Amino acid sequence: MFAREKRIGPYIYVYLVETVREDGRVKQRIISNLGRKEDVERRGDLDRLVRSTARLAQRSMILSTLDEDGAPQLGCKRIGPPLLFERLWRDTHCGAVLQELLADRDFAFPVERAVFLTVLHRLMVSGSDRAAEQWRDDYRIDGAAELQLHHLYRAMAWLGEELPAAEQTNRTLAPRCVKDLVEERLFARRRDLFTDLSVVFMDTTSLYFEGEGGATLGERGHSKDYRPHLNQMIVAIIVDQHGRPVCSEIWPGNTADVTTLVPVIDRLRARFGIGRVCAVADRGMISAATIAALEERGLEYILGVRERSSKEVRDIVMADPAPSVPLVIPHKGRPDADLQAKEVKVDDRRYIVCRNLVEAAQAARTREAVLTTLRAKLKQGDKALVGNSAYRRYLKTSDQQHFTIDEERIADEVRFDGLYILRTNTRLHPLNAMLRYRDLLVVEQMFRSHKALLETRPIYHQTDEAIRGHVFCTFLALVVRKELEDRLAAARLKPEWRELLADLDRLQEIEAEQDGKRFILRTPVTGVAGKAFQAVGVALPPNIRDANPTRRPQPPPDRSAATAAA
Repeated sequence: MFAREKRIGPYIYVYLVETVREDGRVKQRIISNLGRKEDVERRGDLDRLVRSTARLAQRSMILSTLDEDGAPQLGCKRIGPPLLFERLWRDTHCGAVLQELLADRDFAFPVERAVFLTVLHRLMVSGSDRAAEQWRDDYRIDGAAELQLHHLYRAMAWLGEELPAAEQTNRTLAPRCVKDLVEERLFARRRDLFTDLSVVFMDTTSLYFEGEGGATLGERGHSKDYRPHLNQMIVAIIVDQHGRPVCSEIWPGNTADVTTLVPVIDRLRARFGIGRVCAVADRGMISAATIAALEERGLEYILGVRERSSKEVRDIVMADPAPSVPLVIPHKGRPDADLQAKEVKVDDRRYIVCRNLVEAAQAARTREAVLTTLRAKLKQGDKALVGNSAYRRYLKTSDQQHFTIDEERIADEVRFDGLYILRTNTRLHPLNAMLRYRDLLVVEQMFRSHKALLETRPIYHQTDEAIRGHVFCTFLALVVRKELEDRLAAARLKPEWRELLADLDRLQEIEAEQDGKRFILRTPVTGVAGKAFQAVGVALPPNIRDANPTRRPQPPPDRSAATAAA
């Protein structure tokens, strides 16, 4: 079907015609006489017909240009991640808080956009700010097209900028910076979501530098990355009982974990106006001085105990004959958690003895498999077995020449299968104390799953300010990711993180030109991205739209109404 012009006398008429075959011959049959050409153009009948049919065939109209000679060059940008995370950036108030703090600063570039670009890059692939600038070219990010590398560096330096001396009240291991103001305002804005910030969890990691690592942050210390020869810094993230990030701390690389818990709690209480606090921490952050400081402040705690190295725990607490209280927690798709807990008091010290029977059974099976292999290996000769750490722990020297299996060591190992012991001054029931400590295990699992976010290397910054800002963007990325995970969970979705990012990355916009008019085509949504957009409440742009939509003229003001009102 097509339009045809035909001259009849002095006039040209427009017909809507179709091609048909009758009696073996091809003929043109008039479907409709649209009228004289000048009348059709004046009324816009043909334009309306084309627009109405184009709505049904516009994909074919645009894509057909690819098959023609001299097809226009296309511009392609990824839009999935910016669409999704821009909405979460707004809903978590991260952008609004930054804009508030920037109100009295006169930067010549959009700092908030520079921070968002860095956070978005951290969520997707992580890495340096230099890599973020290059990565940005493939994405359509509002307000970020003109940003350059030095803008990102200046934005990071602003986030890590130390506050004036008058605002350094209650500083502990680190100075107060702009990033602290961001954390405090974020907390204040969403405080209505917190029923009670009485329980906080903290975990730390180390980040090493290829260079010096700033003036004060780069120091050698215990490296969790197994790079003891490199300078490093310590990064701590504090989350609430729901797993929401509350704040972050950045310390020199030689800071020991056991010295950080009490200063962090003091700073939390001062910064966020928290009264009652229960500190939950694992054994790596605990010392006698830490416990004494917590009790001196009247704070509650649930702390992991080094059961293997504490004589009191080994000889008295673990030997207590009282029965344990059982608890079974059902899980879908994996074995139920079969737990036990009981209270043991030694003078004024309260211990909770906990055991996970599923983990205990697994430990027993693993040990028996090792011992079975070890017994077979001993018959072939014992010299080479000492180099294997799995074997060596169960061996002893029966004489100067030979090794035998240490049965006493094996019996002692059985006592620790699935066992962990807590020390607490709370009045919680043993099962409740155990469950509260297990929340810490969930937080640690979250840290492990978010490890890619925390691995912000390589870090090229040379100043403490820029380094603090660079690492703080990881905290903001955790805030945004937690909000996304909560919304996905509310929609009963639990996609793999990398799978979700890959599906978001596949959503693209392609810019094309046809007959002098530019169009933007959107690729289809694939995988779990569509459900993620729905869970977050993001409306996708249409499949095809005009790249330069004409603005409708505004009607003139109603002067008569204005006159009457006057």
